[in-house]
Amino acid sequence: NLFCTYFTGEVLIRFIAFRRKLNCLRDHWFKFDSILVFFMILETWLIPFVVGGEGGGLSNFTILRLLRLLRLTRMARLMRSVPELVTLIKG
Repeated sequence: NLFCTYFTGEVLIRFIAFRRKLNCLRDHWFKFDSILVFFMILETWLIPFVVGGEGGGLSNFTILRLLRLLRLTRMARLMRSVPELVTLIKG
């Protein structure tokens, strides 16, 4: 739930940062992240609410978890292309 809240907040802040809100439709990374956050919200909050339990019947939705891994690969690619970022993170 914490990660879902964090990434939802990140997408909302990025949306607010656009001067013209329609420009978010031109940003492919924003669309990609928005889709991933939508699936994360669906998997974390909506499906358990509809199913009625915390874990019952969610094994069919493992593909949604795999889509979240795509977001991590994006971050890894960014860190590989910007070595200074790795230095900042390591401290």
